Amino acid sequence: MNLLIIIKIISLLCIILAVFMAAPAGIALYLSEALAFRAFAITISIVIVLSVIALIFIRGRRIKLLSTRDGFLIVTLSWIAMAAIGAMPFYISGGIPSFTDAFFETMSGFTTTGASILADIESLPRSLLFWRSLTHWLGGMGIVVLAVAILPLMGIGGLQLIQAEAPGPTVDRLTPRIADTAKRLWFIYIGFTIAETLLLMLGGMDLFDATTHTFGSIATGGFSTKNAGVGYFHSAYIEGVITLFMMLAGINFTLHYRLFTGRLKPIFRDSELKAYLLILAAATALVAFSLYGNIYPTVGKSLRYASFQVASIMTATGFASADYEQWPLMGQIVLFILMFVGGCTGSTSGGVKVMRLVVLFKQAVNEMKILVHPRGVFTLKLNGSMVRKNIVYAISAFFFLYAAVLLAVTTIVASAGHDITTSFTAVLATQGGIGPGFGRVGPMDNYSFFESHVKWALCFAMLAGRLELYTVLVLFTPGFWRK
Repeated sequence: MNLLIIIKIISLLCIILAVFMAAPAGIALYLSEALAFRAFAITISIVIVLSVIALIFIRGRRIKLLSTRDGFLIVTLSWIAMAAIGAMPFYISGGIPSFTDAFFETMSGFTTTGASILADIESLPRSLLFWRSLTHWLGGMGIVVLAVAILPLMGIGGLQLIQAEAPGPTVDRLTPRIADTAKRLWFIYIGFTIAETLLLMLGGMDLFDATTHTFGSIATGGFSTKNAGVGYFHSAYIEGVITLFMMLAGINFTLHYRLFTGRLKPIFRDSELKAYLLILAAATALVAFSLYGNIYPTVGKSLRYASFQVASIMTATGFASADYEQWPLMGQIVLFILMFVGGCTGSTSGGVKVMRLVVLFKQAVNEMKILVHPRGVFTLKLNGSMVRKNIVYAISAFFFLYAAVLLAVTTIVASAGHDITTSFTAVLATQGGIGPGFGRVGPMDNYSFFESHVKWALCFAMLAGRLELYTVLVLFTPGFWRK
């Protein structure tokens, strides 16, 4: 294990995080939020000093090339370090008095989960609310991916990092150099952020609310600055804009890049995108059908609330415009199923990812064909290309691990005395990066009632789910630590 390079890269990431923290510190200073400004100043000072000392300590020492094992460890440790650092302003200022709660909130932010322990969100200083939403935005595309664009300046290759951090079973290169790929992804990400912020401001939001809700939807995170969530604004226009950008954020960002560069053929051929849009449309129709005449008197209102909540749950954003636990059972069941789906690979969304479901569905169809025609030869194709068997095996193993972690953490939560609906959906919502679940963790509730050890277990579920399980779980295998 190359300890020096691990220290160097994590120190760099911590400095980048401290630089971003200057923005909410400036807001605290401008709004005269003294306690919050003091907390940000202390955190930034500690992080900068310790990181610089670490970089000075290893300066001049010979550093080996970054290995894949180093990448897994760096990504996992960096996410934990970011959550710990991000929790400090909440804890030091007294905005969140418990460090466990503060860590839970920031882990939820950086992993774009959106699960919160806050009962009264609007009571927090605006600078802390801005930082809370900014953790979404940084975690959405991944601060590690941002660092990959900078690492070549330090003589360090970033492919191992982006492979360990990037969501989905594969990493698409837009350019021959992985650093250039990271830069292009971030340019698209920033472009979407600016566009949605402007559109929300046209709908009547002020700059603060427009920016923070943009962070939550582009990163598919779900933190709102209002206790009632997006429903606070009572605006079909605002809900429509957020629905659109949640759906866009759930699409593979390489497809956005190809759209902007005029390469339309790969987009029309993309099997995952077709399945993603089909699931969204079918789920919206089913939920709207259940709402029409039962909850809302018109088709328009039924479609409005159905499309918002379907997009929010499927892309693992977690925004709420209504209390879906009061909806008919059919609508709730559709939303529950969507919690297992997620968005596309290479997007900021969580969940299992549509690509894996498409591959397994096609493999299941092939298995049934083999039963009918035992001597037949059937290939599995995706986007016109044959999918290798090892990819199918890897996806099958992922599903097993996903279920195993889900059941293991559910057992921990339930053993604390919580009902099965609350326990299961709390883990499903945190591991899948969704945020709200059912029972006591519904869209109008929060996670504050859980015991400390349960919150730490849910933090593990968030981290494992955000990093696609393998990146975290491989650290628990004896072979990983052998030379």
